Amino acid sequence: MKEEFSILSLGTSNAGKLLIKYSLPAIVAATAMSLYSIIDSIFIGHGVNSMALSGLAISFPLMSLQNAFGTLTSIGGASILSIRLGQKDYKATNYILCNVVIINIIVGLLTTILVLLFLKPILLCFGASNQSLPYAYSFMSIIMIGNTITNTYMGLNALLRASGHPRKAMNATLITIFMNIVLNYIFIFQLHCGIAGSAWATVISQLIMLIWQVLFFNKKTNVIVFQKQFFCFKKDIVKDISSIGFSPFLLHCVTCLIIILINKNLSFYGGDVEVGAYGIVNRMCFLFIMITIGINQGLQPIAGYNYGAGLYARVNEVFKKAATAAIIIMLFGTILVEFFPYMISSLFTNDNNLIKAAAKGLRYIFIFAPFAGFQLVSIGFFQSIGKAYKAIILTLTRQVAIIIPLLIILPKYLGSTGVWVSYPISDFLSALLAIYMTFMQYKSFSTKKFTK
Repeated sequence: MKEEFSILSLGTSNAGKLLIKYSLPAIVAATAMSLYSIIDSIFIGHGVNSMALSGLAISFPLMSLQNAFGTLTSIGGASILSIRLGQKDYKATNYILCNVVIINIIVGLLTTILVLLFLKPILLCFGASNQSLPYAYSFMSIIMIGNTITNTYMGLNALLRASGHPRKAMNATLITIFMNIVLNYIFIFQLHCGIAGSAWATVISQLIMLIWQVLFFNKKTNVIVFQKQFFCFKKDIVKDISSIGFSPFLLHCVTCLIIILINKNLSFYGGDVEVGAYGIVNRMCFLFIMITIGINQGLQPIAGYNYGAGLYARVNEVFKKAATAAIIIMLFGTILVEFFPYMISSLFTNDNNLIKAAAKGLRYIFIFAPFAGFQLVSIGFFQSIGKAYKAIILTLTRQVAIIIPLLIILPKYLGSTGVWVSYPISDFLSALLAIYMTFMQYKSFSTKKFTK
């Protein structure tokens, strides 16, 4: 069978070529998502008004929490799926496919009901004003109605990639983005639906692609396929999905809190200019982080399959290549912002004070970016081989144990500069722990012993 042969190649083909094959589509899709968020803002800014952009910004933390639940099942399910494929346990892979759908439907409906019941106080808590609240409420109420669609779409796309179809997963993302842009234009500029039109564009485009995904996984020629007998809860599978997916879920939740803390500190010690500067810096960071996440998505099926098959040397090999690629990409980012910080900042604004503040922030935050690249790949590596608690430790170390205390303490002595330097210090210290933990895992593989 062609599909099974493609899956088996994960354990036989050149590790470097496999990483490129699986990472490149993910990187393209992730980068496209970054660019789409910019285009989406342009549509809202020009097609509605500037206050609508404020309403959209207020919605970001809640959207991040929404994505956290989608990530929980998508990364957890994809990691377990790859391991079971490596073990050639195809019965289990069908249970994983169906359980991912069941979990997303149940969790999606529950979170939709809870958020819609308390949406107004939630948005006010995030800083919505009387002027921005109507826009934020209009946008998020529709996004939450489509919450189940969004999470199920994310989950099935991750399984599509993990089951040996990285290009199909990339195309699904790119087509969704294209439909979203077209529908944005129609709803906002032609039908004058305002910010609600943008929300409907997102939900409808994902629904169309979700229908295609469901049809694909209904093909009897696939190794993994929807079947009635597999649509039932399997406690061990749900537990494995949740334990592995908990690390990226936690990362999304903590990131939301950190952004709120950063904005408050910068506002208090530097004012609106520093907050605006962080917006520029954050976009640049997001671009390179998304590329690294693309590498992680390419690493996941290869490492998971070979780990399940007991081919530990290949697991080590693909991790080394992924880590090297992430370090090189982040190093490029560091060189770029260190040499051209003012040029980069001027792409976003003509305000000289804002350009100066953003240039300072870029130079501080990207100092140890290569270390952050290694740490991110290490988290993805441990997720891929089912070592959920190690991924959680690395996540909590950087995002909680180190950076939050730094953000609380350093600004008291260094002002807004203390906020900026918190990032490189956290990157460096957390990378040291990542190096130690991956080295110990390498030793475990070399002696063919598992570290539970």
